[in-house]
Amino acid sequence: MDPVSETPTEPVDYAAISGVYGALLITTTLLAREREGEAIRAAEFLPLGVAAFALTKAVSREKVETWMRRPFVEEEHTDEPRPKGRRLRYAVGELLTCTRCLGAWSALGLTALRVTRPREARVVTTALATSAVNDFLFAAFSWLCAASNATDQEAQSPAVATSSSTRLARSA
Repeated sequence: MDPVSETPTEPVDYAAISGVYGALLITTTLLAREREGEAIRAAEFLPLGVAAFALTKAVSREKVETWMRRPFVEEEHTDEPRPKGRRLRYAVGELLTCTRCLGAWSALGLTALRVTRPREARVVTTALATSAVNDFLFAAFSWLCAASNATDQEAQSPAVATSSSTRLARSA
Protein backbone atom coordinates (compact mmCIF):
# COMPACT_ATOMS: atom_id res chain seq x y z
CA MET A 1 0.00 0.00 0.00
CA ASP A 2 1.29 3.39 -0.98
CA PRO A 3 2.00 6.10 1.62
CA VAL A 4 -0.65 8.83 1.92
CA SER A 5 1.73 11.30 0.29
CA GLU A 6 1.73 9.15 -2.86
CA THR A 7 -2.05 8.76 -3.15
CA PRO A 8 -4.79 11.19 -4.19
CA THR A 9 -6.08 11.25 -0.60
CA GLU A 10 -5.76 13.32 2.54
CA PRO A 11 -5.34 11.99 6.09
CA VAL A 12 -8.90 13.10 6.85
CA ASP A 13 -10.19 10.54 4.31
CA TYR A 14 -8.66 7.71 6.30
CA ALA A 15 -9.82 9.34 9.53
CA ALA A 16 -13.40 9.21 8.24
CA ILE A 17 -13.09 5.49 7.54
CA SER A 18 -11.48 4.89 10.94
CA GLY A 19 -14.19 6.97 12.60
CA VAL A 20 -16.96 4.87 11.04
CA TYR A 21 -15.18 1.67 12.08
CA GLY A 22 -14.68 2.98 15.62
CA ALA A 23 -18.32 4.06 15.89
CA LEU A 24 -19.49 0.64 14.73
CA LEU A 25 -17.12 -1.07 17.15
CA ILE A 26 -18.35 1.05 20.07
CA THR A 27 -21.97 0.44 19.06
CA THR A 28 -21.35 -3.30 18.93
CA THR A 29 -19.70 -3.18 22.36
CA LEU A 30 -22.60 -1.22 23.85
CA LEU A 31 -25.12 -3.60 22.32
CA ALA A 32 -23.23 -6.54 23.81
CA ARG A 33 -23.35 -4.91 27.27
CA GLU A 34 -27.00 -4.00 26.92
CA ARG A 35 -28.16 -7.43 25.81
CA GLU A 36 -26.25 -9.37 28.43
CA GLY A 37 -26.91 -12.45 26.36
CA GLU A 38 -24.75 -15.43 25.76
CA ALA A 39 -21.10 -14.42 25.61
CA ILE A 40 -19.07 -15.31 22.57
CA ARG A 41 -17.29 -18.53 23.48
CA ALA A 42 -13.66 -19.25 22.65
CA ALA A 43 -14.81 -22.14 20.44
CA GLU A 44 -16.59 -19.60 18.20
CA PHE A 45 -13.45 -17.65 17.29
CA LEU A 46 -12.21 -20.12 14.69
CA PRO A 47 -15.55 -20.40 12.84
CA LEU A 48 -15.98 -16.62 13.02
CA GLY A 49 -12.45 -16.12 11.70
CA VAL A 50 -12.96 -18.58 8.86
CA ALA A 51 -16.31 -16.93 8.05
CA ALA A 52 -14.64 -13.50 8.05
CA PHE A 53 -12.04 -14.88 5.62
CA ALA A 54 -14.78 -16.14 3.28
CA LEU A 55 -16.75 -12.89 3.45
CA THR A 56 -13.61 -10.83 2.84
CA LYS A 57 -12.63 -12.99 -0.12
CA ALA A 58 -16.10 -12.71 -1.63
CA VAL A 59 -16.23 -8.93 -1.29
CA SER A 60 -12.64 -8.21 -2.34
CA ARG A 61 -12.04 -10.82 -5.04
CA GLU A 62 -15.10 -12.62 -6.37
CA LYS A 63 -16.85 -11.67 -9.59
CA VAL A 64 -20.26 -11.79 -7.89
CA GLU A 65 -19.37 -8.73 -5.80
CA THR A 66 -17.98 -6.65 -8.68
CA TRP A 67 -21.04 -4.41 -8.43
CA MET A 68 -19.96 -3.40 -4.93
CA ARG A 69 -16.35 -2.66 -5.89
CA ARG A 70 -17.00 -1.01 -9.27
CA PRO A 71 -17.52 2.58 -7.98
CA PHE A 72 -14.22 2.42 -6.08
CA VAL A 73 -11.95 -0.07 -7.87
CA GLU A 74 -10.62 -0.30 -11.41
CA GLU A 75 -10.53 -3.98 -12.35
CA GLU A 76 -10.70 -3.92 -16.14
CA HIS A 77 -7.53 -3.62 -18.21
CA THR A 78 -5.27 -4.05 -15.18
CA ASP A 79 -3.33 -6.98 -13.77
CA GLU A 80 -4.20 -6.00 -10.21
CA PRO A 81 -7.33 -4.22 -9.00
CA ARG A 82 -6.46 -0.58 -8.26
CA PRO A 83 -8.41 2.05 -6.32
CA LYS A 84 -9.86 4.75 -8.55
CA GLY A 85 -10.89 8.33 -8.07
CA ARG A 86 -9.51 10.56 -5.39
CA ARG A 87 -9.94 11.37 -1.72
CA LEU A 88 -12.53 9.26 0.14
CA ARG A 89 -13.46 7.30 -2.99
CA TYR A 90 -9.83 6.26 -3.45
CA ALA A 91 -9.47 5.39 0.25
CA VAL A 92 -12.57 3.16 0.09
CA GLY A 93 -11.07 1.54 -3.02
CA GLU A 94 -7.93 0.80 -1.03
CA LEU A 95 -10.07 -0.73 1.72
CA LEU A 96 -11.89 -2.96 -0.77
CA THR A 97 -8.64 -4.21 -2.33
CA CYS A 98 -6.81 -4.83 0.96
CA THR A 99 -7.90 -8.19 2.33
CA ARG A 100 -6.34 -7.53 5.74
CA CYS A 101 -8.15 -4.19 6.02
CA LEU A 102 -11.44 -5.53 4.76
CA GLY A 103 -11.04 -8.57 7.01
CA ALA A 104 -11.28 -6.32 10.08
CA TRP A 105 -14.58 -4.94 8.77
CA SER A 106 -15.87 -8.43 7.98
CA ALA A 107 -14.95 -9.62 11.45
CA LEU A 108 -16.68 -6.61 13.00
CA GLY A 109 -19.83 -7.21 10.97
CA LEU A 110 -19.98 -10.89 11.88
CA THR A 111 -19.29 -10.11 15.53
CA ALA A 112 -22.03 -7.48 15.57
CA LEU A 113 -24.42 -9.99 14.03
CA ARG A 114 -23.39 -12.58 16.63
CA VAL A 115 -23.96 -10.12 19.48
CA THR A 116 -27.33 -8.87 18.23
CA ARG A 117 -28.78 -11.98 16.57
CA PRO A 118 -26.92 -15.09 17.81
CA ARG A 119 -29.11 -17.69 16.09
CA GLU A 120 -28.98 -15.95 12.71
CA ALA A 121 -25.26 -15.32 13.15
CA ARG A 122 -24.63 -19.04 13.59
CA VAL A 123 -26.39 -19.72 10.29
CA VAL A 124 -24.41 -17.02 8.46
CA THR A 125 -21.14 -18.06 10.10
CA THR A 126 -21.73 -21.71 9.25
CA ALA A 127 -22.51 -20.92 5.61
CA LEU A 128 -19.46 -18.67 5.22
CA ALA A 129 -17.10 -20.99 7.11
CA THR A 130 -18.29 -23.96 5.05
CA SER A 131 -17.67 -21.93 1.91
CA ALA A 132 -14.11 -21.18 3.07
CA VAL A 133 -13.45 -24.86 3.86
CA ASN A 134 -14.76 -25.68 0.39
CA ASP A 135 -12.31 -23.15 -1.12
CA PHE A 136 -9.40 -24.65 0.84
CA LEU A 137 -10.34 -28.18 -0.23
CA PHE A 138 -10.59 -27.18 -3.89
CA ALA A 139 -7.25 -25.38 -3.68
CA ALA A 140 -5.66 -28.47 -2.09
CA PHE A 141 -7.24 -30.71 -4.72
CA SER A 142 -5.96 -28.47 -7.54
CA TRP A 143 -2.48 -28.45 -5.99
CA LEU A 144 -2.47 -32.25 -5.70
CA CYS A 145 -3.66 -32.66 -9.29
CA ALA A 146 -0.99 -30.27 -10.56
CA ALA A 147 1.72 -32.09 -8.57
CA SER A 148 0.50 -35.44 -9.86
CA ASN A 149 0.44 -34.19 -13.45
CA ALA A 150 3.96 -32.79 -13.11
CA THR A 151 5.18 -36.12 -11.76
CA ASP A 152 3.49 -37.96 -14.62
CA GLN A 153 5.04 -35.60 -17.18
CA GLU A 154 8.50 -36.07 -15.67
CA ALA A 155 8.12 -39.83 -15.77
CA GLN A 156 7.05 -39.74 -19.42
CA SER A 157 9.69 -37.25 -20.52
CA PRO A 158 12.30 -38.67 -22.96
CA ALA A 159 15.06 -36.86 -21.07
CA VAL A 160 14.15 -38.72 -17.89
CA ALA A 161 14.04 -42.03 -19.71
CA THR A 162 17.45 -41.33 -21.32
CA SER A 163 19.05 -40.29 -18.06
CA SER A 164 17.62 -43.40 -16.35
CA SER A 165 19.06 -45.59 -19.12
CA THR A 166 22.43 -43.86 -18.79
CA ARG A 167 22.45 -44.44 -15.02
CA LEU A 168 21.61 -48.10 -15.53
CA ALA A 169 24.36 -48.49 -18.14
CA ARG A 170 26.94 -46.84 -15.86
CA SER A 171 26.05 -49.06 -12.92
CA ALA A 172 26.43 -52.25 -14.99
